[in-house]
Amino acid sequence: MPREFPRKLRLNVQLQRELTSLIREELTDPRVEGVTITSADVAPDMHHAKILVSVLGPDEQLKIAVKALNHAAGKLRHGLGKQLGLRYTPELHFAADVALREGDRISALINQAVRADRSRSDEAE
Repeated sequence: MPREFPRKLRLNVQLQRELTSLIREELTDPRVEGVTITSADVAPDMHHAKILVSVLGPDEQLKIAVKALNHAAGKLRHGLGKQLGLRYTPELHFAADVALREGDRISALINQAVRADRSRSDEAE
């Protein structure tokens, strides 16, 4: 018999999916356009959820989007309560997901080091 996923993991996936559609369909704030939810993590007591978001754009746009989403957290929580039918809908706390940006920055540094090493080896020959 296959092992079932724990409730917390199922809820994380469901929150991510439902929030994506709620943000796209319910929020008309232009500050949240192009927001991508990268992960959702519900606390063990199921009363709070940390939602990581990302935006294709500058860091300032990401900060503005996170602020707007935290401002609209009550409306999104209400919509989640309707759709999910949970006894208690977790409070939503949005935060910027900087992992992708850090990965791009590190990749650029590695590429720069490789180019510098190649140019030094070409000069030595």
